[in-house]
Amino acid sequence: MTIVERREIALVDLLDRLLAGGVVITGDITLRIADVDLVRIDLNALISSVNANVPSPWGE
Repeated sequence: MTIVERREIALVDLLDRLLAGGVVITGDITLRIADVDLVRIDLNALISSVNANVPSPWGE
């Protein structure tokens, strides 16, 4: 086992890294019965922190 494989990261540190860089989540789900689409859900989400270096996309 290498040092990288044994390295443990706390959940708080992982969330901090993800929010600092930003995360984009995309996907779609279709609920279908007997080849008939009943429900379709499309997901597009941007998760990021907002500060002086990364301003809000909606303005002030």
